[in-house]
This record gives sequence, C-alpha cells and structure tokens, in this order.
Amino acid sequence: MYRIVRKEKLNANVTRMSIDAPHVAVHANVGQFIMFRVYEFGERVPLTIAGVDREAGTVDIIFQTIGKSTRLLAEKEAGDTIYGFVGPLGQPSELEGYDRALVIGGGVGTAIAFPSAVKLNRLGTKVDVIAGFKNKDIVFLEDEFRAASENLYVMTDDGSYGEEGFVTNKLKQLLDAGEKYDLVVAIGPIPMMKAVVAMTKEKEMKTLVSLNPIMVDGTGMCGGCRVQIGGQTKFACVDGPEFDGFMVDFDDLARRNRSYLSEEEDRDHACRLQIAAEQFDHDDPVQNKE
Repeated sequence: MYRIVRKEKLNANVTRMSIDAPHVAVHANVGQFIMFRVYEFGERVPLTIAGVDREAGTVDIIFQTIGKSTRLLAEKEAGDTIYGFVGPLGQPSELEGYDRALVIGGGVGTAIAFPSAVKLNRLGTKVDVIAGFKNKDIVFLEDEFRAASENLYVMTDDGSYGEEGFVTNKLKQLLDAGEKYDLVVAIGPIPMMKAVVAMTKEKEMKTLVSLNPIMVDGTGMCGGCRVQIGGQTKFACVDGPEFDGFMVDFDDLARRNRSYLSEEEDRDHACRLQIAAEQFDHDDPVQNKE
C-alpha cells in the first residue's frame, strides 16, 4: 500500500498528490511515468511523474478527474493509501545541452509539461513557457511556471485571463517576431501538438512531444500503445512517452485513440472493470466505512 502524503486541489477537476514511494523516487526522472491502482482490482492508469523528493521518498502526480479511477483517487485524502504505484516507467527526457527552450502545455497537458520546464531551468537553460487553458477558472501552476521561466505566457480560449487565443497563436507571434529556441517541448491534445510541430518544423527547431496512446500494462507486453515514429512501430510505454515531434504520425495516433470511442460514449456499455469496481465498493467494509 502507498500512503498519500499531501493533497492539493489545483482547480475543480485537477489534483496534485505526493505519494510515499521511496523505491520509485530514487530512480525517477523527468519524462517518466507511473501506473497507479486505487485498489487491488482497479484498472492500471498511467500518470506522468510531476516531481520527486528523493530525500523524503515521495513522488508527485497531477491528474484530472475524468473517469472512475481518477474519481476514486481524487476522493482520497492525505493519510489514506492506494493499492498500487509502479514505476518509474518509460524513458527519461533528454534535456541537457540547450541554451534556450520553449515549453508549451495545453490543458491538463500543462501539468505534464511542468517538470520539463523545472528541469530545464535547473540545468541553466533560459526557458519560456506558453500555458493554454479554456478559461480563467481552470488555470493552474501559474506561480510555479513563473518561477521556472524567464517569460510566461498564459493563454485562455475566451480571453478571461492572460491573452486570448490558443497556444499556437502565441507561438506564431513569437516565431514571427524572430524568437529562436534550441528546443521546444509541446505537450497537450493531439491537434495542438500536431499544429505546434508543423510550425516549429518550418523553423527547424527541435521539438519533443509526449504521446498519450491507449496504455494497459506500461511494460510493452500488451502492444496497446503502439505509435508510428518515422515509419516504424514504437511502444510509447517503453520507447517513450517522449518522441521527436517531426517523426510522429499524429493522424495514426488520433485514429488509435478513437478505437473505443463508441464504447466510451455508450452509457449502456457494461465494462467488466467497471462492474468489478462497483462490486468491490459494495463488498469492501473499509471502503464503505470511508
């Protein structure tokens, strides 16, 4: 069992937690992820490692409440425990050796981009950040991003905070103004990453993206997270999740992520994991007591 050391609500649907997991913390690096399970028969869910305190033995995760497992996790409080916390998984980010970098995060992808900005800043790289949100109410990590960057540009779709527009609007403005970066890190929805890569490729600016295909086991055994990189099949869980954006087939990634769209939209669909989870909630006296 893994104890939740700290819990913080970043907005109505996004939560940050610190998990007591010293065996993960000692090996974890930026760009890697963990797989958590709230209880023994729960689904395995991947989350990017958002921070590590090796001395304390804790690992930070930031997640959006979007389904059964993340809802159950969000309902936990500091001092509670979860069943599984496996990692670190995936390949660490390669962020050394850059003079100037631009980190771009869209929506909840902003949380995944955050550790990259922090690591680059600690390496002495001059960092600019573009963080995009739908509106003012869901902006998070603003102070943390500001501390890790020379310039922070907050974008909201409706203009309710920061500047109005998408992250690509700001990127175009910076590129048109002649700004040059040795590295661009873009993490967010597939259309956003695809659009960013199209713009940076014209300027020949190296761009890393973090991919989010369907993932089951996180060890390369299931094959669910197949992605096409430079015409070759890779597995995001063991070969990534970060890849050279110029090599990614974003259209294939989008198609694969829509594989179970009909099941996800079918409210009458009876998922076996969902049934097992509900049965566990009903039968477990500790869960009911809490």
